[in-house]
Amino acid sequence: MEGAAQTLVTNVGLLVGEEFRQLSGVGGEVARLRNELATINALLRMESEADEGAVNHFVREWMKQLREVGYDAEDCIHLYRFRVKCRASDPFFARCRRLLTTLWSRHRLATDIRDLRALAASINEHHARYGVSLESLLLGGRHVAGASRRVVQAVTAVHHSLRPDDDDSAGGPNHQLVAVGAQATAIADKVKALNGDVDKKLKVFSIVGFGGLGKTTLAMEVCRQLKTEFRLQAQVFVSQTFSAKHLKGLLKSMLRQIPQNEQTLVNQHLERPEQTTGTTEQVDVMDVDKLKTELENRLKNNRYLILVDDVWSIADWDLVRSKLPINNCGSRIIVTTRIHTVAKACSDSNDDYIHHMKKLEQKDSEQLFISKAFGPAGNPCPKDRDLQDTIKSILRKCGGLPLTIVSTASSLASYKPPEGKNVWKSFQRSISSQMEINPTLEGMRQILTLSYNHLPHHLKACMMYLSIFPDDFVICKDRLLKRWIAEGLVDEKRGLTQMELAEEYLNELVSRSMIDWADGKKETCKVHDMMLEILVSKSLETNFVSLVGGQYQGISYTNTIRRLSVHGGVEAHNKGSWSSKKNKDVGGSSGIKGMVVQHVRSLSTFDPEVNKELLGLLGDFTLLRVLDLEDCKGLRRKHLECICRMYLLRFLSLNGTDVEVMPGRVGDLEHLQTLDVRRTNLKGLPGTIKRLEKLEHLLFSGKSTSSYHLSGWKLTQGIMQMKALRQVNRAAIYDSKAAEEIGELEQLEELAIYVDTREEILEKEKKTREDMVKVVENLSCSLRKMRSLRWLEVGNFGCGKWIDGQGFDPIMDFLNGVESPPKLLRYLKIWGRMHRLPDWVGSLTDLVECEIMWTYLDGVQLLDVLCRLPNLKRLFLGAYFTKHIRKMVFCGEQQVRKEDEEEMVAVSGRPQPLPKLEELVLGYSPETPLAYVFKEGCMPKLKTLGLHFGDQGKDIVGIKHLKNLKEVQCDGSKSHFKGALAQVEELNKKKERESEQITVTARYDED
Repeated sequence: MEGAAQTLVTNVGLLVGEEFRQLSGVGGEVARLRNELATINALLRMESEADEGAVNHFVREWMKQLREVGYDAEDCIHLYRFRVKCRASDPFFARCRRLLTTLWSRHRLATDIRDLRALAASINEHHARYGVSLESLLLGGRHVAGASRRVVQAVTAVHHSLRPDDDDSAGGPNHQLVAVGAQATAIADKVKALNGDVDKKLKVFSIVGFGGLGKTTLAMEVCRQLKTEFRLQAQVFVSQTFSAKHLKGLLKSMLRQIPQNEQTLVNQHLERPEQTTGTTEQVDVMDVDKLKTELENRLKNNRYLILVDDVWSIADWDLVRSKLPINNCGSRIIVTTRIHTVAKACSDSNDDYIHHMKKLEQKDSEQLFISKAFGPAGNPCPKDRDLQDTIKSILRKCGGLPLTIVSTASSLASYKPPEGKNVWKSFQRSISSQMEINPTLEGMRQILTLSYNHLPHHLKACMMYLSIFPDDFVICKDRLLKRWIAEGLVDEKRGLTQMELAEEYLNELVSRSMIDWADGKKETCKVHDMMLEILVSKSLETNFVSLVGGQYQGISYTNTIRRLSVHGGVEAHNKGSWSSKKNKDVGGSSGIKGMVVQHVRSLSTFDPEVNKELLGLLGDFTLLRVLDLEDCKGLRRKHLECICRMYLLRFLSLNGTDVEVMPGRVGDLEHLQTLDVRRTNLKGLPGTIKRLEKLEHLLFSGKSTSSYHLSGWKLTQGIMQMKALRQVNRAAIYDSKAAEEIGELEQLEELAIYVDTREEILEKEKKTREDMVKVVENLSCSLRKMRSLRWLEVGNFGCGKWIDGQGFDPIMDFLNGVESPPKLLRYLKIWGRMHRLPDWVGSLTDLVECEIMWTYLDGVQLLDVLCRLPNLKRLFLGAYFTKHIRKMVFCGEQQVRKEDEEEMVAVSGRPQPLPKLEELVLGYSPETPLAYVFKEGCMPKLKTLGLHFGDQGKDIVGIKHLKNLKEVQCDGSKSHFKGALAQVEELNKKKERESEQITVTARYDED
């Protein structure tokens, strides 16, 4: 019996040993799976780069199934790397223990990998049985010509739609296109100008803007207005599919529109170049070189105007440009494009020759919509409040795009209210689906989709990622870039950080007019509503994102959820809407009920009152890479404990939440790259934060904006372990060793660091002012080492504390000891008392933004340093920035006058000081200075002047000398701004155009 038992034990041991050997070799299975994933990604890239019309439904379904396998394969690889694989640095016993403790995980993982590889093979065999192949992806060009023709037809239809309905004569003397007449006249005036020898040279004018803005319509109207000045005209269409083989056809098109000589045109009294007769048969048989020669013969010594429409690349432009003759007869070329870099290349980067198309204003949008939906003037829109609200909602969706306004209005024209009122409301609720099924909207969809289809493969995923955000959502640039990186959408490129490369991606999308900047500082961006509808459609089709609530209520999801975006609404708040159990019913369900969350890799909430059940399920989101809970309410300690177990997490935003304590286990998130805890109730961060060796961005701030209640997270010894840090926000430093260690963070690019001289805080930290002196001495040494620093905010939390007999504590004088400052600084903020502004500030040639407050500086020395900055664009002089001066004088190029050299007057006496300054903000400064004086020629590029005086009265003299001023911002007692506002009002009276008026934005306190 004992022998039998021993045999059983031995056999079991052998079985376990064999199983263990199999499981310990799971790394090989992972490697083979990784190869499988690389093949799948290559196929998906082929689909992405193929022409949209080339991919049939079979191939699309095939790729969809492979994409799901790819997602699961990626999850398996991540689970192996981050939960199962032994670390090379682990000691022997730790490796053995890890092998034993992960035995079950390895067994399950090995099974999952084999199943996935078998599934991929099965999918490919299944589609092979139906004769589906990759040929359509390789030969996608066959569909290009047809697609281009459809786009040309759509553009032409929209162009004719924009003409007033009662204007049958396109060339009539009273012809004017809706909303673009003034723009066309302004461009025409520039194009025809001949004011000297320079204007006789060939010039290229570019019209650039988003698809559907009416670039072609505007360009054709310019050509029509210039028929008299340019008797020789031609209009050719390039398109995104243009290549060298299409050049011959393009030149033939030009020659058919241009007669053999100008006299022929005069004799035949031709109104349209297309009607020109000539050697058409000869032109048809010419090769490219002969066509070029013929074109030169017809245009030499003649003034011509050629419209090159829809150019998509610089290479295409160079190809066309090389065949056009150059003469000194004042000839012109007009180019339309969606891409800013192409426009710059065409017009040799001359901004005077580039016209940026703008969206229609609300008034013009309504006029255009009503004229197309209800007919010409005399048949006004019915005065129905509900209908008016519906129209406003539709126009808000159209976003000022003439193309979308005309298309939607034409679709609704057949359903006249009141009978068709319900159709209008239904249309307003379902614009996205209408774009796919309504034939009238097909052309609009094709034109808008062109921009997306023309994107490189890596930008398509980044663009589609924007479908996560709601309509009209203003997206913070940094938030978007960091999320792209965390999702793995940004490649690695030698010589560039991922943030730099991500910013290149964003700039490219802006250049292609796919994304618009939402502010002048280029810190936020938006995507047009109609483009968002297209992105959402594509995202849902490929299971890239799943949207819940808001306008997406009722959508059923049968696939595994990969990226979940909660927009709020009834569904997001319903009890029982969420499930942590795996749902085997693939038939789908109404809304989000029964949604499976284990495979979600990105969770975003845009509804502050998100359902508590969703927060309760945070522990089931085991594969999350991105968790964005910005402004989410109801977040508690137990939820944070769940978050700290999301070991794959790379991006975590708790910005704007009410969290009060960060658990120590946050240090377990070893792959975290971004931690954003700004605008929270946190008083600090746990010491375990130092274990986050991959953390690059640490953003911290409290909810209070008062300078008397500022706080930061305490920077302690061991910070040098966090070698990956690039961005540190609102750190408070009390430890001299930590101040020394921070200089070892060689990759640091942004740093906001504060000392604190408040007695109560020093007592709490068991520090003395002498200790703080040692801290700032070491900090001064560290700042010398930070060669990569671009952004520096340095200050004293106790800056507003007045010490009897001493005034404000001048501890910020340590900055004068920074012998070799970071030369690459672009932003500098100094917050705290000092005796003089460091001279090295004036040597920062890259500095574009500077904020100074609570410094209590001598105004003369302050201006002397600031006026050395050649590239400064924004200057903020905040509370208590200066002392003991009667007035501050900003001079121009002329010499400083003697009366300005008197005592207690600060003068910008250098030649042409602050030549690039665009924004100047003058903050609250009690008693001094009494006046700000702007002399003739000063700050020639200043656009915005901020006057934030509170209850302090200041004299503002010489606003008329700020020749480029666009906006004046006032904040304080209204009576103190009367003089400044009177000057602005007088200037506005002299400006003829409304667009040239200086705007005034004010926030007045009670007097």
